[in-house]
Amino acid sequence: MEETMSVADLSTPLKFAYWVPNVSGGLVVSTIEQRTSWDFDYNKKLARIAEDAGFEYALSQTRYAASYGADKQHEATSFSLALLAATEKLKVIAAVHPGMWHPGVLAKYIITADHISNGRAAVNIVSGWLKDEFINFGLEWLEHDERYVRTEEFIRVLRGLWTEEGYSQAGKYYNIKDFTLSPAPVDVPGRPHPEIFFGGNSTAAQATAGRVADWYFSNGKDLEGFKDNIAGVQASAEQAGRRPRYGLNGFVIARDSEKEARDTLREIVEKAHRPAVEGFRDAVQEAGPSTKDGKGMWADSTFEDLVQYNDGFKTQLIGTPEQIAERIVEYKKIGVNLFLTCYLHFQEEVAAFGTDILPIVRELEADAARSAGVDFDPDGTLAVPSKAGV
Repeated sequence: MEETMSVADLSTPLKFAYWVPNVSGGLVVSTIEQRTSWDFDYNKKLARIAEDAGFEYALSQTRYAASYGADKQHEATSFSLALLAATEKLKVIAAVHPGMWHPGVLAKYIITADHISNGRAAVNIVSGWLKDEFINFGLEWLEHDERYVRTEEFIRVLRGLWTEEGYSQAGKYYNIKDFTLSPAPVDVPGRPHPEIFFGGNSTAAQATAGRVADWYFSNGKDLEGFKDNIAGVQASAEQAGRRPRYGLNGFVIARDSEKEARDTLREIVEKAHRPAVEGFRDAVQEAGPSTKDGKGMWADSTFEDLVQYNDGFKTQLIGTPEQIAERIVEYKKIGVNLFLTCYLHFQEEVAAFGTDILPIVRELEADAARSAGVDFDPDGTLAVPSKAGV
């Protein structure tokens, strides 16, 4: 536990991100009303609202086949580029699958997006869990741990091409020979290259994240679950001499009373689209049981958990603004650097997060730092460069 506690950064303000609803059906698989739309006009307005509310990041989801009950989905990289062009400060993270992209092509694409946005492009590397997306495209489907072997090579190629001239890498999946991409990414102070996000609960995923990711994304977890989840990442990172940062998924239900918030959660689950949730559950069963130790994404998720398909209810950001802010700062104390949030009604609730919750979070962060004898820097940055050669 002491080792996990050591990753906490009480001096630097938490970062906040939101899931881009670039897929139909919202972020819960339920027939409850969700005043959220997957179209670009809605998302362009949402991105600007999020900027004004104090959010620093947005994450575009990647899907090709209909899943989670969503029958329509926009492609993540192009959607992210459009959002970057429509905003001034927001960093937009595009989720991508190794095996569907060549890392050299993606590296070039992100460089272009980075220049268009003046240094705000980022990627989330998704090793893949939906087998049908690969095999129905005629692509090779790798067994679980092998997908992370490919992912690690993929990330190393990205970083190498973004930071070196004449880059070479010989691997099992990618062989790069004396290649230079020009121009390089935008030179952003404190950022060695576009940020690389990565997630996964399995032992293989955690080890990979520790060795090569800038940010590790965790599915929703309670406090103890988050500590357990990042322990493997931290151990791997320490062996590699690296310091990744940590993001946590959470579904936010902020209401005037805790009862009202809990009633909303109850309604979401009661109105769950059962066939879609059960279909998703069946599709992801491969993630945990296929690993040697039985660990993996969604391995311990209940039906209720899966109604929010990244376990966002587990984080318990549910209650009054004060209760949610207090819980957020408790997570910061054990190592969370960024919250990746989602909502029923994105535009109005993202705006409300900025006015009702974020100011309380900042006050509590300052109090926590003061109690620990640490100076709180409200204008600080988490841009800690990853060590070269990883």
